[in-house]
Amino acid sequence: MASSSEYVPPKVWTWNKPSGGRFANINRPIAGPTHDRELPVGRHPLQLYSLGTPNGVKVTVMLEELLALGRSSAEYDAWLIKIGDGEQFGTGFVRANPNSKIPALVDRSGPTPIRVFESGAILLYLAEKFGEFLPTEVGARAECLSWLFWQMGSAPYLGGGFGHFYAYAPEKIEYAIDRFAMEVKRQLDVLNRRLAESEYIAGGIYTIADMAIFPWYGWLAKGWLYGAAEFLSVQDYKNVQRWADALLERPALKRGRMVNRTYGDLSGQLHERHDAGDFDSKTQDKLAARLVETS
Repeated sequence: MASSSEYVPPKVWTWNKPSGGRFANINRPIAGPTHDRELPVGRHPLQLYSLGTPNGVKVTVMLEELLALGRSSAEYDAWLIKIGDGEQFGTGFVRANPNSKIPALVDRSGPTPIRVFESGAILLYLAEKFGEFLPTEVGARAECLSWLFWQMGSAPYLGGGFGHFYAYAPEKIEYAIDRFAMEVKRQLDVLNRRLAESEYIAGGIYTIADMAIFPWYGWLAKGWLYGAAEFLSVQDYKNVQRWADALLERPALKRGRMVNRTYGDLSGQLHERHDAGDFDSKTQDKLAARLVETS
């Protein structure tokens, strides 16, 4: 592979070699399905097809928070989509999300299934459907939505920019890492300044803005993304740390972080969630223990 200083872009780009990096096997410049695979459907009104990445966790936290409020119609089936294996390119998933990205939600509570894709759109859809976690007063609503869309616009710099070049790219490119590290630190400073004057992101109450921002910037602040905590001096953002610690005390958020998770401690991995009791009986440590008992 040519170094960045030697590369001269051609007049017309063509896809004629692997892109390299951790996700090279699923990267391609075209959309649409690669294989036939229908999506499973469970018994609950809401069907979620996802993975426990920051974008996926936004939605499972929202659903668990709704259930914690007693909103029983927010019961859901969470199906695991293994993006490393290309399952997001199956025909069923592409129908649910033509962009082939997790998460995708299908609401089957009405006469016609409704698909919702893009994590921010799902949060907004659920907030409006259930009348929770989104202020109704016009100014407070505008503030919440502004921060929600701030996250949707900012996270690509963190994940696709900094995270890719710092952790996943096949070579370390100083210019790219410096460029995106600068932007991520600026974003952390934006949040730190906001949280110096506000208990939560959008004001004095917990909203979908917190749910959207926490799995990216809260995780980053706690050292859970890209092994970059020391590099980015995340401990310096005291208000972000305070906010992240407060959210981590929420039981529903703890449950939401477990759903569709395929990494870390086995007791924190619930690959699929079809019932509230699954948290007690179907985490990976318990499934492994039962397998040992029966072998």
